[in-house]
Amino acid sequence: MQKSNILLIFIFIFILSCSKKEEQISVLKEKNLENQMVEVYAEAMKEFEKGDVIFAGKKFNEAELLYPQSVWAPRALLMSAYGYFSQGYYNDAIKDLERFLTKYKGHPQTDYAYYLLALCHYDQIVDEKKDLDQILRAKDYFELIIKNYPNTEYALDSKYKLDFIIEIIASKEMYLARYYVEREKWIPAIKRFKKIVTDYDTTIYVEEALHRLVELHYRIGLNNEAEKYASVLGYNYQSSQWYEASYQILNVNYKKERKLKKDNKETILKKFRKMFK
Repeated sequence: MQKSNILLIFIFIFILSCSKKEEQISVLKEKNLENQMVEVYAEAMKEFEKGDVIFAGKKFNEAELLYPQSVWAPRALLMSAYGYFSQGYYNDAIKDLERFLTKYKGHPQTDYAYYLLALCHYDQIVDEKKDLDQILRAKDYFELIIKNYPNTEYALDSKYKLDFIIEIIASKEMYLARYYVEREKWIPAIKRFKKIVTDYDTTIYVEEALHRLVELHYRIGLNNEAEKYASVLGYNYQSSQWYEASYQILNVNYKKERKLKKDNKETILKKFRKMFK
């Protein structure tokens, strides 16, 4: 009985010593991996500073994959994305940023990752007639930043850029509406102009859109609708050229009335001058 107890004690001590050795080996391995990662990260930074973002990106990705548990791993991925972005390699930057957002959820720099992702799409907008996909993606990300990170510097800049994007989208709607007008497709044109008035009423295109709705409704015989849009235009933009153009459409005697008023004014001035001759 005593011998069996002694044997059990020896076995327990042996297992305990083995587990401690395994823990020590594991800690050494982790330290070694982290050291390797820091070296690779430093090498990537040197290449980045030289301007070789392609090689730097590969090294940053290598560092991140070498030891993903390290605090340096997400930083490496963000640096890789920024490097690609800075040189216009947007697709590579987007891949890194999407992987960062999936792999490191809740990271303190998530707001920056979304902002950089928005810029990747924003900077690819060249022609509003062609780049609708990039426009809409940038819009979605800027709106996400404003909603989820309202007190950041990224939200402030996102608001400015979002205003510009809204103008671009409105200009695209205006382009399509004019296209339909040129081909005398009145109903599709009306739908586009209405969309500008409804969805993009803060843009520079809303006045013209209202006038075109007056013009087109009058053309197809819907005078009540034409007058409705003329009223909106007059209430909000009475001093604009578009209101005057709409007024001329709905008042056939407008030019005659205007000329008569002008003639009367000149006559009164002539009479006034004669009094002092």
